[in-house]
Amino acid sequence: KFSNGKQAVDGVAACAPDILILDIEMPVMDGMTALPQILRNCAGVKVIMASTLTRRNAEISLKALSLGAVDYIPKPEGNSGVTRSATFREELINKIKAVGESARRRRAASVPPPAAHAAPAPAPAHAPVAEIQLRPFSQVTPRILAIGSSTGGPKALSQVIHDVAGFIPNVPVVITQHMPPTFTSILAEHLGRDGNCDAKEAENGEPLLPGRIYVAPGGFHMALARNGDLNTIRIYDGPEVNFCKPAVDPLFMSVAEIYGPAALGVVLTGMGHDGAQGARRIADTGGSIIAQDEATSVVWGMPGATAAAGACAAVLPLDKIGPKVAELLKGDHA
Repeated sequence: KFSNGKQAVDGVAACAPDILILDIEMPVMDGMTALPQILRNCAGVKVIMASTLTRRNAEISLKALSLGAVDYIPKPEGNSGVTRSATFREELINKIKAVGESARRRRAASVPPPAAHAAPAPAPAHAPVAEIQLRPFSQVTPRILAIGSSTGGPKALSQVIHDVAGFIPNVPVVITQHMPPTFTSILAEHLGRDGNCDAKEAENGEPLLPGRIYVAPGGFHMALARNGDLNTIRIYDGPEVNFCKPAVDPLFMSVAEIYGPAALGVVLTGMGHDGAQGARRIADTGGSIIAQDEATSVVWGMPGATAAAGACAAVLPLDKIGPKVAELLKGDHA
C-alpha cells in the first residue's frame, strides 16, 4: 500500500504487482501524473483507476483509460465510505478477479506446451477460437450498428468508432457500456469526437437518426421501440440484467426484434456474459455479430460468452473490427 502517488511511482517496480488500484486524488502526486510513470516503471501492471462520481473525475478516468489504465471503479465519498461500502468492495473484488484471470490466461497461452509427464492443463473457460462455430454474415446491408462493452470498453469503443467514422452517416449507432451516471455522458462526448459526428446520452422517446451515436445512460436500461413509422429509444428503470444496469441484452433483444437481418451487433471486451443472449437473438433473426478476440480484450468475458453461444459471424482482434464493420456498412457482405 502506498500513501501517495510519488510513493507508488518510486516503489511499484520493487513490488511488481499484477494489479494496482490507483486513486485519482492523492497528496504529493495525483493519479494522472503517476499513471504514465507507473506504466513505464512496471511493465505489464494492470491499473484500475478509482474516483468519486464527479464530472471532473469522470473526464479524468476516461483520459486515464486512453493512457493505459485497464478499468475504473467509482468509489464512495471519504475513506469511511470506501471501507464500509459492501457494494464497492464487491465490485472491486470482481474487477480484480476478472482482470487477473484474463492476464493469467494470456500468460498460460504464451507458455510452451508442458512436457509429456506434466499434469494436464485445466480446461479453458471458453471454447478456443478454432472450435467456435461461426455463422455466415447476413446478406442484408445493416441499417443499425449496436455495440456492447464493459471492462476495457471505452478505449475499444474509441478505436472502433474512429475506424468506422466515414460510415456512421449511414446508420444510427446504439451503445451500451457498463458505466455509472455522469460517466456515460462524458463517454458520448468523447465518442462524438472520435467519430466526428453527433453523439449523446440517449433520451427516452427520441427517434433513431442515422449519423448519430446514442449511449445508454448510467443507471438505466436502453432498448429500441417501434412508434408508428419511427424507430425510437426507450430508456427505463428496472431490475439489473446480468447484474448490470445498463445491460447489453435488453438493447440487443430489441435490435433483433426491430431490425432482424439488417442488424449488426458488436461485442467488445468486458467481464461477465452480458450481451451473449441478445447477440444470439440477433443472429437467430438473421443479423450479424462480431466479437472481439481474447488476445486484444482486457477481459474476454462478454465476447467469449458470445462466441461460445454460437452467435458470431467473426471473432476479430480490435484493430480488425472497425474495418470489417465499415465493409458491411458499405454493402460488402463477404
